[in-house]
Amino acid sequence: MQVSRRDFLQLTASAGAGTAIGGLVGLGVTLAPAMARAQELRIKDAKTTPSICPFCSVGCATLIHTVDGKIVNIEGDPRSPHNEGTLCPKGAATYQLHMNPNRATKVLHRKPGAKDWEVVELEWAMDRVAELIKKTRDETFIEKLPNGKLVNMSPAIFALGGATLDNEFNHVCQKFWRGLGVVAIENQARI
Repeated sequence: MQVSRRDFLQLTASAGAGTAIGGLVGLGVTLAPAMARAQELRIKDAKTTPSICPFCSVGCATLIHTVDGKIVNIEGDPRSPHNEGTLCPKGAATYQLHMNPNRATKVLHRKPGAKDWEVVELEWAMDRVAELIKKTRDETFIEKLPNGKLVNMSPAIFALGGATLDNEFNHVCQKFWRGLGVVAIENQARI
């Protein structure tokens, strides 16, 4: 077996570090105070706000640390009975979700047949969605089946709720869609 100079140096450094750490642990030295101090420095002077992870329906608790209104850290809340301070990989990446420079912050609309997206006002987009829902419902609403059975439904609209929404919002959302006669109602958390 031939060992290169680089391999030898890496192996030697790894063995030396392992021996040093093993020796400290063997002597009863603990790194917990140093780790606690590092944690304290990381979020020093930050305001802590409890929140919920936005990724799935489990509802893992998070702590959001802000300095001057800017998010500096997001971590699991150890007081939570759901996650006891741990987060899955998606939850652990919540900070990147909020601080991503590529995150969409404006309403974009692409007209049928157009190649490019254009920035539109939120009010216009909301009005457009409402207009299209009403148009589709009016065109496809079925009051009675051919056998005379009353159904009051609109089979051309499908509603998909999000797993990041809480139970209360999902309840209201379902009531809204049922009120419009929509029967195809699903939630992303179940898919």
